Amino acid sequence: MKENGVRDNKRLLLIDDDPNLILLVKDYLEFRGYDVITAENGREALAVLEQEMPDMIICDVMMPEMDGYALVESVRQDPRTSWIPVLFLSAKGQSSDRVRGLTTGADVYMVKPFEPEELVAQVESSLKQANRLIHYSAAGTEPAPSIQVPFDVELTPTELKVVQFVARGMANREIAEQLKVSQRTIESHVSNMLGKTGLHNRTELARWAIESSKA
Repeated sequence: MKENGVRDNKRLLLIDDDPNLILLVKDYLEFRGYDVITAENGREALAVLEQEMPDMIICDVMMPEMDGYALVESVRQDPRTSWIPVLFLSAKGQSSDRVRGLTTGADVYMVKPFEPEELVAQVESSLKQANRLIHYSAAGTEPAPSIQVPFDVELTPTELKVVQFVARGMANREIAEQLKVSQRTIESHVSNMLGKTGLHNRTELARWAIESSKA
Protein backbone atom coordinates (compact mmCIF):
# COMPACT_ATOMS: atom_id res chain seq x y z
CA MET A 1 0.00 0.00 0.00
CA LYS A 2 1.76 3.10 -1.20
CA GLU A 3 0.73 6.41 0.34
CA ASN A 4 1.34 9.93 -0.85
CA GLY A 5 3.64 12.32 1.00
CA VAL A 6 7.02 11.96 2.58
CA ARG A 7 6.85 8.15 2.49
CA ASP A 8 7.04 7.86 -1.29
CA ASN A 9 10.32 6.30 -2.45
CA LYS A 10 11.91 6.63 1.02
CA ARG A 11 14.43 3.92 1.81
CA LEU A 12 15.03 2.91 5.42
CA LEU A 13 17.94 0.90 6.81
CA LEU A 14 16.67 -1.31 9.67
CA ILE A 15 19.35 -2.81 11.96
CA ASP A 16 18.61 -5.35 14.69
CA ASP A 17 19.99 -8.72 15.75
CA ASP A 18 16.49 -10.06 16.51
CA PRO A 19 15.20 -11.69 13.31
CA ASN A 20 11.62 -11.68 14.58
CA LEU A 21 11.67 -7.93 15.20
CA ILE A 22 13.31 -7.37 11.81
CA LEU A 23 10.56 -9.35 10.12
CA LEU A 24 7.70 -7.63 11.96
CA VAL A 25 9.00 -4.07 11.61
CA LYS A 26 10.08 -4.57 7.99
CA ASP A 27 6.67 -5.92 7.02
CA TYR A 28 4.87 -3.10 8.81
CA LEU A 29 7.01 -0.34 7.29
CA GLU A 30 6.79 -1.84 3.80
CA PHE A 31 3.01 -2.07 4.20
CA ARG A 32 3.05 1.66 4.98
CA GLY A 33 4.91 2.39 1.76
CA TYR A 34 8.60 2.41 2.70
CA ASP A 35 11.44 0.55 1.01
CA VAL A 36 13.30 -1.31 3.78
CA ILE A 37 16.79 -2.82 3.71
CA THR A 38 18.14 -4.70 6.73
CA ALA A 39 21.31 -5.56 8.63
CA GLU A 40 21.92 -7.70 11.72
CA ASN A 41 24.52 -5.50 13.45
CA GLY A 42 26.47 -2.28 13.12
CA ARG A 43 29.36 -3.81 11.20
CA GLU A 44 27.04 -5.30 8.61
CA ALA A 45 25.21 -1.97 8.43
CA LEU A 46 28.43 -0.11 7.59
CA ALA A 47 28.98 -2.54 4.73
CA VAL A 48 25.44 -1.82 3.50
CA LEU A 49 26.12 1.93 3.72
CA GLU A 50 29.07 1.50 1.36
CA GLN A 51 26.58 0.45 -1.32
CA GLU A 52 23.30 2.09 -0.28
CA MET A 53 22.32 5.59 0.85
CA PRO A 54 19.14 5.29 2.94
CA ASP A 55 16.95 8.24 3.86
CA MET A 56 16.90 7.12 7.49
CA ILE A 57 18.46 4.56 9.83
CA ILE A 58 16.43 2.63 12.44
CA CYS A 59 18.84 0.89 14.77
CA ASP A 60 18.84 -1.34 17.84
CA VAL A 61 21.29 -0.25 20.54
CA MET A 62 22.61 -3.52 22.00
CA MET A 63 23.97 -5.73 19.22
CA PRO A 64 26.94 -8.10 18.79
CA GLU A 65 30.11 -7.13 16.86
CA MET A 66 29.21 -3.41 16.74
CA ASP A 67 26.50 -1.81 18.87
CA GLY A 68 24.26 1.09 17.94
CA TYR A 69 26.40 3.68 19.72
CA ALA A 70 29.52 2.79 17.74
CA LEU A 71 27.54 2.68 14.50
CA VAL A 72 26.04 6.13 15.00
CA GLU A 73 29.42 7.62 15.89
CA SER A 74 30.79 6.20 12.62
CA VAL A 75 27.80 7.49 10.64
CA ARG A 76 28.13 10.99 12.12
CA GLN A 77 31.87 11.16 11.40
CA ASP A 78 31.43 10.38 7.69
CA PRO A 79 30.39 13.48 5.70
CA ARG A 80 28.66 11.19 3.21
CA THR A 81 26.26 9.84 5.85
CA SER A 82 26.39 12.44 8.66
CA TRP A 83 23.07 14.01 7.61
CA ILE A 84 21.05 10.75 7.81
CA PRO A 85 18.48 10.83 10.64
CA VAL A 86 18.86 7.96 13.11
CA LEU A 87 16.16 6.41 15.31
CA PHE A 88 17.30 4.20 18.18
CA LEU A 89 15.18 1.25 19.30
CA SER A 90 16.17 -0.04 22.72
CA ALA A 91 14.87 -2.20 25.56
CA LYS A 92 16.71 0.15 27.95
CA GLY A 93 14.36 2.96 28.94
CA GLN A 94 16.12 4.77 31.78
CA SER A 95 16.66 8.52 31.44
CA SER A 96 20.43 7.97 31.36
CA ASP A 97 20.02 5.54 28.45
CA ARG A 98 17.97 8.09 26.49
CA VAL A 99 20.51 10.83 27.20
CA ARG A 100 23.40 8.66 26.05
CA GLY A 101 21.54 7.69 22.87
CA LEU A 102 20.70 11.27 21.95
CA THR A 103 24.11 12.72 22.84
CA THR A 104 25.82 9.99 20.82
CA GLY A 105 24.05 11.29 17.74
CA ALA A 106 20.62 9.67 17.47
CA ASP A 107 17.71 11.94 16.54
CA VAL A 108 14.99 9.84 18.19
CA TYR A 109 15.10 7.29 21.03
CA MET A 110 12.22 4.81 21.31
CA VAL A 111 11.86 2.13 23.97
CA LYS A 112 10.81 -1.45 23.18
CA PRO A 113 8.07 -2.59 23.13
CA PHE A 114 6.62 0.21 21.03
CA GLU A 115 3.44 0.83 19.08
CA PRO A 116 3.96 0.43 15.31
CA GLU A 117 1.92 3.58 14.65
CA GLU A 118 4.23 5.59 16.91
CA LEU A 119 7.25 4.25 15.04
CA VAL A 120 5.74 5.32 11.72
CA ALA A 121 4.93 8.77 13.13
CA GLN A 122 8.50 9.21 14.40
CA VAL A 123 9.95 8.05 11.08
CA GLU A 124 7.77 10.43 9.10
CA SER A 125 8.57 13.35 11.43
CA SER A 126 12.32 12.69 11.18
CA LEU A 127 12.19 12.45 7.39
CA LYS A 128 10.32 15.76 7.17
CA GLN A 129 12.87 17.43 9.43
CA ALA A 130 15.74 16.03 7.38
CA ASN A 131 14.13 17.36 4.21
CA ARG A 132 13.85 20.81 5.77
CA LEU A 133 17.37 20.96 7.20
CA ILE A 134 19.39 19.13 4.58
CA HIS A 135 17.66 19.45 1.23
CA TYR A 136 16.68 23.12 1.35
CA SER A 137 19.71 24.05 -0.69
CA ALA A 138 19.45 21.21 -3.23
CA ALA A 139 18.75 23.72 -5.98
CA GLY A 140 21.42 26.06 -4.67
CA THR A 141 18.95 28.89 -4.27
CA GLU A 142 18.31 29.19 -0.55
CA PRO A 143 20.29 28.12 2.52
CA ALA A 144 19.07 25.82 5.22
CA PRO A 145 17.34 27.73 8.04
CA SER A 146 19.65 28.81 10.83
CA ILE A 147 19.54 27.10 14.21
CA GLN A 148 17.57 29.13 16.75
CA VAL A 149 18.55 29.09 20.44
CA PRO A 150 17.95 31.49 23.35
CA PHE A 151 20.11 34.59 22.95
CA ASP A 152 21.47 34.42 26.52
CA VAL A 153 22.96 30.92 26.38
CA GLU A 154 26.26 30.84 28.26
CA LEU A 155 28.67 27.92 28.03
CA THR A 156 31.30 27.06 30.59
CA PRO A 157 34.92 27.03 29.35
CA THR A 158 34.85 23.22 29.30
CA GLU A 159 31.53 23.13 27.41
CA LEU A 160 32.99 25.54 24.87
CA LYS A 161 35.93 23.19 24.29
CA VAL A 162 33.58 20.22 23.95
CA VAL A 163 31.24 21.93 21.48
CA GLN A 164 34.22 22.95 19.34
CA PHE A 165 35.22 19.29 19.08
CA VAL A 166 31.60 18.30 18.37
CA ALA A 167 31.55 20.84 15.52
CA ARG A 168 34.63 19.14 14.04
CA GLY A 169 32.68 15.88 13.87
CA MET A 170 34.54 14.16 16.70
CA ALA A 171 32.79 11.38 18.61
CA ASN A 172 32.33 11.57 22.39
CA ARG A 173 35.00 8.90 22.84
CA GLU A 174 37.54 10.92 20.86
CA ILE A 175 36.71 14.11 22.75
CA ALA A 176 37.14 12.28 26.05
CA GLU A 177 40.58 11.08 24.99
CA GLN A 178 41.54 14.59 23.86
CA LEU A 179 40.46 16.20 27.15
CA LYS A 180 41.67 13.25 29.27
CA VAL A 181 38.31 12.67 30.95
CA SER A 182 35.75 9.86 30.85
CA GLN A 183 33.31 9.44 27.98
CA ARG A 184 30.46 9.74 30.50
CA THR A 185 31.77 13.21 31.44
CA ILE A 186 31.62 14.29 27.80
CA GLU A 187 28.10 12.86 27.46
CA SER A 188 27.11 14.91 30.52
CA HIS A 189 28.54 18.11 29.01
CA VAL A 190 26.74 17.49 25.70
CA SER A 191 23.50 16.77 27.56
CA ASN A 192 23.86 20.01 29.55
CA MET A 193 24.41 22.00 26.35
CA LEU A 194 21.37 20.41 24.71
CA GLY A 195 19.36 21.47 27.76
CA LYS A 196 20.68 25.03 27.69
CA THR A 197 20.14 25.52 23.97
CA GLY A 198 16.91 23.57 23.54
CA LEU A 199 18.46 21.68 20.63
CA HIS A 200 17.68 18.02 19.96
CA ASN A 201 20.95 16.28 19.08
CA ARG A 202 24.69 16.63 18.42
CA THR A 203 24.10 17.45 14.75
CA GLU A 204 22.08 20.55 15.62
CA LEU A 205 24.57 21.44 18.36
CA ALA A 206 27.42 21.32 15.84
CA ARG A 207 25.50 23.52 13.38
CA TRP A 208 24.73 26.04 16.11
CA ALA A 209 28.39 26.16 17.19
CA ILE A 210 29.50 26.84 13.61
CA GLU A 211 26.77 29.38 12.82
CA SER A 212 27.33 31.28 16.09
CA SER A 213 31.13 31.31 15.57
CA LYS A 214 31.78 29.25 18.67
CA ALA A 215 33.62 26.58 16.68
